[in-house]
Amino acid sequence: MTVETKTFSISTKPYCDVINITDQVNNAVRESSVESGIVNIHNPGSTGAISTVEYEPGLVKHDIGEFLERILPYDKRYEHTKTWGDHNGAGHLRSFLLKTSQTFPFQNKKLLLGTWEQIVFLEFDEKPRTRHLTLTIIGD
Repeated sequence: MTVETKTFSISTKPYCDVINITDQVNNAVRESSVESGIVNIHNPGSTGAISTVEYEPGLVKHDIGEFLERILPYDKRYEHTKTWGDHNGAGHLRSFLLKTSQTFPFQNKKLLLGTWEQIVFLEFDEKPRTRHLTLTIIGD
């Protein structure tokens, strides 16, 4: 069994930026020495998340943000804000809900995703960031 670690960076916008990272993950898998296995994508931070979606404008530019705003609005006063004086309590809770890591299988150096499924990074912080995502590729 082989284990490889790779990283790549993305620049984000605040408040629910949804970025398709499928190509970067595919490239990392393709460039690895592993033929088949799993790849874990991790965001070492607590205001972003990794998920999958059908990456189309209505869903990523409107529906995801609207849904999350209904359940975890940015304008609510969270205890986190009282503690730290920042305004990203909603971002921390959104990340907690969706998670900072996801694992995907691949075979013959190709991700095993659904026809319309893409891997996305979601930025929930109150300011733009440069995120450094870590991929752990495991297999034979």
